[in-house]
Amino acid sequence: MDDPRDEPLLPAPRGPLSRAVTTYLRGAGPLPSEAEVAAAPVYGDDLQLALYLCYELHYRGFADVAPTLEWDPDLLRTRAAMERRFLAALRADAPRHDSVDDALAGILVEPVDGTGVSHFLRDKGELWQLREYAALRSLYHLKEADPHAWVLPRLRGRAKAAMAAVEFDEYGGGRADRVHARLWADLMTDLGLDTTYGRHLDAACAEVLVTVNLMSLFGLHRTLRGALVGHFATVEITSSPGSRRLAEAMRRTGAGPAAEHFYDEHVEADAVHEQVVRKDVIGGLLEDEPELAPDIAFGVAATVFTEDRLGDRLLADWSEGRSALRTPLSQEVTHGS
Repeated sequence: MDDPRDEPLLPAPRGPLSRAVTTYLRGAGPLPSEAEVAAAPVYGDDLQLALYLCYELHYRGFADVAPTLEWDPDLLRTRAAMERRFLAALRADAPRHDSVDDALAGILVEPVDGTGVSHFLRDKGELWQLREYAALRSLYHLKEADPHAWVLPRLRGRAKAAMAAVEFDEYGGGRADRVHARLWADLMTDLGLDTTYGRHLDAACAEVLVTVNLMSLFGLHRTLRGALVGHFATVEITSSPGSRRLAEAMRRTGAGPAAEHFYDEHVEADAVHEQVVRKDVIGGLLEDEPELAPDIAFGVAATVFTEDRLGDRLLADWSEGRSALRTPLSQEVTHGS
């Protein structure tokens, strides 16, 4: 994996909104107008990339972008305008649940005849599709656990201790070679992919950006701490069975030992994490702040909604033999324009 101090290049813009944000980050022009924010499709490439750019300043930033822009008031106002639209759309479009138990019920039982991405890749996925999947998921997995770590100072007691314990595992239990982001980079190496942080941003479709932006939205706002816990619970509950299928896909296609190991590791670890998250993180949070139950349920529903949108996009493309990437892996944009 790249040197952790390396900063990615700015990506190519995808419309007037992301072009204006990119230009502003370079110190070469104004931020987008309120009309441009209001006009951009909320789940579309332009708004989601612009929001991603704002969020990424809180992770590693970008090469040739001043670190002080992380807290630039004008940029934060623009980000807030995009966030309001994003959050309102999620609240309108994600299924509503009467309780946390009701929200979790839909993901605790595996369907007999599953049709999701991991089922497709296990049963008939080809190596090129696994490579695309790894490139797309790298936008999150190369910073795995980071968005969820923001919730730690916003929890207390049992919920905080349990969340910290799970995060400790995600960060390798104190061993750099076992940090999950490191394991993902090893998986990418097996698949012949560039492991540079942010390298595959230009290739990523809007549906991927939505899933990553969701984590940052929840993680960066204390008022959405319940939703972040709901997101985390959904990831941990669904990870173990999905990882088992993806490990089988890696073995069937001969992807390589590191590719297999990443998912084998998650089958075991996340089966344990699921119990801890349900009993102690959610249980502890509800004991301390029972009024957050609707937010936890919303976090679960929004996660399922955005992941289903991504799955539908990938399966629609792959079922027709099409690439799900905006740019081929061999011809990705290397400099923003």
